[in-house]
Amino acid sequence: MIDLFPGETKEFLSYDMAINDTNNYYQPEFLNILLPNGVPPHRLVLKINYLIMLLRNLDPSDGLCNGSRMVCHQFSTHVIHAEITTGQYSGKHVFIPRIPLSLANDEGYPFKFVQKQFPVDFSIPQF
Repeated sequence: MIDLFPGETKEFLSYDMAINDTNNYYQPEFLNILLPNGVPPHRLVLKINYLIMLLRNLDPSDGLCNGSRMVCHQFSTHVIHAEITTGQYSGKHVFIPRIPLSLANDEGYPFKFVQKQFPVDFSIPQF
């Protein structure tokens, strides 16, 4: 769907690792293909003016809640500049950093998984 949207794409790859994996059983290539719930994809592709959705509560008192929909205005290696498009904070400009994201304990993996990525995913417009 992003290919149909005008503009140049920017790809952001996550940094995935298994904590306390001293024997290196879980290689980065394997960790990159995991798709646990609530974690953005390893390969996140964005465009300017593209709709994104926040996947974590970063600052609820400032409108940065899980499920908040935003328009991406700018991005760099470590920060996304976006504008909230829905709710009482509509029109507010925010900055979203790349953060370490870990899984809930009940995900079923035999290791602790941590991913460093922007806590966003593409947003499907609701009509």
